[in-house]
Amino acid sequence: MPALIVATRNEHKLRELRELLPGVDLDPVPDEVELPPEEWDSFAENALGKARAAHAATGRAAIADDSGIEAYGLDRRPGVRSARYAGEEATDEENLAKLISEVGRQDDRRLAYVAVIALVDLAGEESIFEGRCEGTLAAEPRGSGGFGYDPAFVPDDTGPGDRRTMAELTPDEKNAISHRGRAARALAAHLGLEARR
Repeated sequence: MPALIVATRNEHKLRELRELLPGVDLDPVPDEVELPPEEWDSFAENALGKARAAHAATGRAAIADDSGIEAYGLDRRPGVRSARYAGEEATDEENLAKLISEVGRQDDRRLAYVAVIALVDLAGEESIFEGRCEGTLAAEPRGSGGFGYDPAFVPDDTGPGDRRTMAELTPDEKNAISHRGRAARALAAHLGLEARR
């Protein structure tokens, strides 16, 4: 299996993908490669745009991920704007604070994490793999693991008696149920590989 270029400069995503796809060499996109801005209206379009750019610039098989959180009480916002929800230069903490504030004014605290991984292989063939994780928003952040919205995302998959947030789970527990984990397992199956569960 040749190494894949990962069209991201987000170290958290790169580390998670390496954990999820053991045995696959994942190289970060070279610094000189310009990735397109995430300006499309869907996770799939954003992921494909980045994977296409990395493939075109390097001639190598490339993957890219786009992910975010959808709050049902906010008509699925922030969605593709998750990383910039509180502004273009917003920190994870600022984005999370805005979501907690806005969802706190709604009756519906249901959420979904969504991840799409796009693959552009050596021949330029394109494939899309989506993963979802349903949950609810905690009233305040808890836990020191994960990143982004993890400190307030309580996943359904751990069971009704488990109120831990994604940031309170072990990495293995999180990877087994996360949106990115599910998308990565679908990618691994497509490549004929075994992904970590």
